[in-house]
Formats: sequence, C-alpha cells, structure tokens
Amino acid sequence: MEINHALRFHTNSSLPSRLLSTLTLVILVKTIFLIIILQKWILLISFLVLIFIFKGYFLNASPVYLVDFSCFKPPNFCRVSFSAFLEHASMIECFDSESVAFMSRILTSSGQSEETYLPPALHSIPPITNQEESVKEVQMVLFPIVEDLLSKTGVSPGDIDILIVNCSGFCPSPSLTSVIINKYSMRNDIKSYNLSGMGCSAGAIAIDLAHGILKTHKNFYALVLSTEILSTGWYSGHERSKLLLNCLFRMGSAAILLTNKKEAKKSSKYKLFCTVRTQRAFEDNAYFAAFREEDSNGKLGVTLKKDLLQVAGETLKPNITILGSKILSLLEKLRHGISIIGKRYIDKTRGTYVPNFKTVIQHFCLPTSGRPVIKEIVKGLKLGDREVEAALMTLHRFGNQSSSSLWYELAYMEAKERVKKGDKVWQLGMGSGPKCNSLVWECLRPITGESKKGPWADSVHRYPIMAVDTPRRRYFN
Repeated sequence: MEINHALRFHTNSSLPSRLLSTLTLVILVKTIFLIIILQKWILLISFLVLIFIFKGYFLNASPVYLVDFSCFKPPNFCRVSFSAFLEHASMIECFDSESVAFMSRILTSSGQSEETYLPPALHSIPPITNQEESVKEVQMVLFPIVEDLLSKTGVSPGDIDILIVNCSGFCPSPSLTSVIINKYSMRNDIKSYNLSGMGCSAGAIAIDLAHGILKTHKNFYALVLSTEILSTGWYSGHERSKLLLNCLFRMGSAAILLTNKKEAKKSSKYKLFCTVRTQRAFEDNAYFAAFREEDSNGKLGVTLKKDLLQVAGETLKPNITILGSKILSLLEKLRHGISIIGKRYIDKTRGTYVPNFKTVIQHFCLPTSGRPVIKEIVKGLKLGDREVEAALMTLHRFGNQSSSSLWYELAYMEAKERVKKGDKVWQLGMGSGPKCNSLVWECLRPITGESKKGPWADSVHRYPIMAVDTPRRRYFN
C-alpha cells in the first residue's frame, strides 16, 4: 500500500512541471512566430509607404508641358476644287469613267469643302509619285512649321533634346528625323525617333512616346512633327476600296514643342494630364480592316474594308473604359457599374449607361477620318453639336490630314478663344492597326489672339458653317 501511494504521489507531482515546460515552449514558439510576422508586416508596410512616396514624387516632380504648337497652312496654289480634281482624274489614263464617277460621289459626300489642298506632285498629269517629289513634299510641309514654332517659342534647334517624326506612308533612308537634323544642324547627341506605318493615330502615339522619354530625362525639350506625305500614297488603279484615300486625304502637318522644365509652366499652354494607348492588332478581322497591299494589277494602295466602322467602335471601347477609370468622377463610375450589373443579372435587354465625359472634359478633338467615323464616335460617347464642331469644321476646311488633324482642331478652338484656364482637352487618335490613343491636356493659361495667326487666320470668321450632318442636323451657331 505504501509503495502504491509513493508511486501515485511521484506521478502526480511530475505533471505540473511537464505541463509548465510544454506551455512555456508553446508560448515561446508563438512569440517567435508573432515577431516574424510583425517584422514581415512592418517591412511590407514600409515598402508600400516608400512606393507611395516615390510614386508621388515621380508623378509630380516632372510634369510634361506643351509649350506651343504650329500647323502648316498650305499655299493657295495647292488648293484643289472638286471640279479640278475630277477633271484631272478623267485625264489620267489609269482611271476609267466608272472610277471617276465613284470618286465624284465620294467627294460630294465626304464633308470636305472646295478649299482643301494636295501637294504639287499630285496636281501634275499624271501625278508624280517618285522619291524626289516625296522629299520635296517633306521639305514643303515640315520646314515652315519647325521654323514658325521655334521662332515663337524662342527655342533654338540646338536646344532640342528629343526629336520625333511620324509619317505613316513615306519612310526614306536617311530617315525623316535625319532630314530635320541635317537641315537645322541639331546636336550630335539628340535622341531621334522615326515612326512609320501607324496611321492616323501616330500623332498621339508620338506624344505618348515623348512623354515616356521625358519621364526619365530632366530639363529636356522634345520636338514632335506629325504629317502624312501624300505623293507616295496615291493609288492609280480601279479598286474602289483603295480609291477612297485619293478622295479623303489632304495636306497637313503639325509641330509640337514639349518640355519638363519647371520654369516653362508659366509660358506653356497646356500640361499633359494623362495618356491611354490601346490596340486590336491581335484580331485578324481588325488587323485587315485597313491594309496596304497591291491590287490584281500590282498597283499599291490602302484597302478600307466595309466593316471598318464596326472595328472602329470595338477599338474605341477599351480605350475609353481605361480613360474613364482615370478621369471620371466616382458618381459616373458607379452609374456605369450599376448599369452593367443590371444588364447582366436583372434585365439583359436594357442598355448600358454611357458615362458623361462632358463632366470632366470641356473640349473634344476627334478623328477626322470621315463623317461616318465621326458619327460613330459621337453616337458612342453621346456628344452634341458643340463637342463635334471642331472635328467637322476641320474636315470641311482642310480634309482628313491624318495624324496632324487633331492639332488643326485644337487650333480651331484656340482661334475661337474657347479654351479657358483649367479646361481639359481630349485628343482622340485612331488609326490602322487598329490603334486608339487618347491624350488629355489641362489648359494652364488664358489663350487669346490666335485667330489672327495659324492655319485658320483667313477663314475662322466664316466658321462654324451649316453642318450638313450633325447629330441633330442644325446650325452650330
């Protein structure tokens, strides 16, 4: 009995010490684990704080300013009326009567006036489309705007750090940037870029490229030149889908001076608010919607497919979705989101709410690819006469000038003295590929006195004219 009691006592007395040791070990392990977790969280939080600080620093340290821009005003001897265009076309052997009749119908429904311009090479019979004439056209459309822009900004060619030239159809060797560098004896360390084959959206792409470079280089000037050389794009065959470009594209070019110099804020016109680039080249149907190729007789031209408008709408949608997420108010985002949920889960027949971009954007520069494209964009964004006026008037006065059209539209708004300090301007570029590119600018100062200079100096007083195909078919004024 005594032995049993002793054994029982020994066993009971050892339990508390073992339990205490176990609990101590568990607490120690948990403490170590908690310290490790806390250290990781502290490191993570510190890392996020640093990212936030550096992100804010880099976003706010070097904004990109648009100092000024210039647009080319072609000389009067380049002007081409409908009758002159068709008379010349009928005298060119490669066009039969059906081709001339087709181009006549396109011209009369294009939305252009009788005052658009073609280069001298295309006034010849037959048109001259060789390398020499194309180089002459380059000199004609680019040299004057470079000189005008540098003159009014007080910047010398030697001050330019970045040069970007975009021209879709003409890509000579040496490049167009080399032509400019040679002409103005620019520095040997200038960063030059030549963009080709990117269509009407290339002007906006060039600005986005300059913006990206200016992010990594301080106190730089960037000169961007946008144009299209028409003498190389002339089509001399019979396929109607390729004849469209002969009727729609006209002379134009623009020079834009950008900088990230802090002291330039006071004198600059605009600050770049945001950019968005999207494309749909991954889809075959979209990729071939506008395609440069030879016809059955070996004649080179750009084919515009019948589903081009549908492709344009599909290309525009993702771009404005991303742009809306960046600039729209929370209320507009909620309305759009609720409408999508309602359409998906409640009533599939109901429409989706289109965000009102006019709540944050005061001025719109839309593609001047033709009235059908403009109508499609206006319909998709639910814009009115006032918002589409600059695009339609630019198309009427100058035709489709490809990548430089957006700057003629902005010049129109400035000539009308509509852009006020604090206003935001949306430039929307769309081109072959297909690509869609958005630039949003914020006006930094009152812009006055532009009606007496620039491409609209001799005609802005006549505009707006009666819009033959506005959303509500009425007078703008």
